[in-house]
Amino acid sequence: MKILTFTTLFPNAVRPTQSIPVQTRLRHLVSTGRVEARVVACVPWFPSRNPRFGLYADYANVPPEEERFGIRVSHPRYLVVPKLGMSLAPFLLERAVKPVIGRMLKEFHFDLIDAHYFYPDGVAAIMLGRHFGKPVVITARGTDLNVIPEFRLPRRMIQWAARHAAGMITVSRSLKDRLVELGVPAERIEVLRNGVDLRLFRPVERAEERRRLGFTRKTLLSVGNLLPLKGHDIAVRALPMLPECDLVIVGGGPERSALEALARELGVNDRVRIIAPLAQDALRSYFGAADALVLASSREGWANVLLEAMACGTPVIASDVGGTAEVVTAPAAGVLMAERTPAALAQAVERLFASHGDRDATRRFAEQFSWDATSAGQLRLFSRILSAGATDKHR
Repeated sequence: MKILTFTTLFPNAVRPTQSIPVQTRLRHLVSTGRVEARVVACVPWFPSRNPRFGLYADYANVPPEEERFGIRVSHPRYLVVPKLGMSLAPFLLERAVKPVIGRMLKEFHFDLIDAHYFYPDGVAAIMLGRHFGKPVVITARGTDLNVIPEFRLPRRMIQWAARHAAGMITVSRSLKDRLVELGVPAERIEVLRNGVDLRLFRPVERAEERRRLGFTRKTLLSVGNLLPLKGHDIAVRALPMLPECDLVIVGGGPERSALEALARELGVNDRVRIIAPLAQDALRSYFGAADALVLASSREGWANVLLEAMACGTPVIASDVGGTAEVVTAPAAGVLMAERTPAALAQAVERLFASHGDRDATRRFAEQFSWDATSAGQLRLFSRILSAGATDKHR
């Protein structure tokens, strides 16, 4: 079957670590040999490539076309309107992408649109599907259902898109529950959780990597964008209660200065290290060398860093939000915090270190989360939708 993956969040040559799970899921699906795929991954239009514009210049530098892991990716530009952007985004996406798909259909006659993120991407995908006569499957991944439906107009558009989607996927049961709360019948929703690349994320020569990275004491690792919702500050605030621990934060974003100031204020700046975002193979070394991964987020869909750390043999300590409780289900995986506070995090660290010592068991736990089951679920869903469409055409 031929599919068109449509999303605004996909890795590209300028931002290769952005939304890797979308790319990884597609790579594994294509590797089954049963799917041929193209990707349309829109980026906001911006007029200047001058580095002083930061992220906006990155958008301008994204190539119009590229190939990633053997898959052709188009990056059409769409207009983002300040203040009105959230409400207009689906319509502006549709307008930007319609001619791109029209040209694509002359050489790539795809059967189905595989859209990621319900809003604005999924809404725009339904508009495009109705225009080109193609069924649409929408995958919900987190913020698109946990936050955006709080706004009245986007909520109504999400509900409209759900009614017209040929199929819907969520990456966790908690996101399925959220869709049901929005009025979508449960039987129309498939839960296909993200997997982990077990060949990429694997145990390392730990003593050697610890020496290379300068880890000399118990080391906690916190990975994610430097934003308040990721809870890096909670990990910093827990350090005074954990005098035997150091903290390494990997990520980029606007909170860096605030985190550095907080560490100085608490007198733990000599035990906190902040590192810019890393490629996945470099991140593997940090996962493998750390004693535990900390994820103190205020919300998550399905946090891939949890499985990536476990696949490297490193247990996790996480806040009980979103799909996290669906990942941390056994002592080998790690522990959930009793509440999202520095004191609860410190207690969880002490509990983990007192009871956990088998890194091989953590790796074995992660091995149940390969991508195979997810790819098989997609193939079943897509085949069912296309078969139903073929039957309808012959009636």
